[in-house]
Amino acid sequence: MDEPTIAGVILELCGKAVPPNFVDPADAAQAFAKVTGRLSVPWQGYLDRVRETAVVLAKEGKITIYRRGEPADPDTFKGPYKLGLPKGSVEA
Repeated sequence: MDEPTIAGVILELCGKAVPPNFVDPADAAQAFAKVTGRLSVPWQGYLDRVRETAVVLAKEGKITIYRRGEPADPDTFKGPYKLGLPKGSVEA
């Protein structure tokens, strides 16, 4: 069985989020910590990696980073954000 990845967790959560709901990065970090079982690192320790991975996934067009409910530029967004599938996409 493959080891879980942050990208995999983000994509799974985004696929389950029913619009207009988005995924909070803290939820992605908590889910990743839970599936990996790495108790030595608290879930907050994954927040930077969630953000970095979200930027990569957004640049690949797999997810969208949202600020105040609107798509944000993955290269320049700052502050609180949410994650979701690109508008108009349907998870298969």
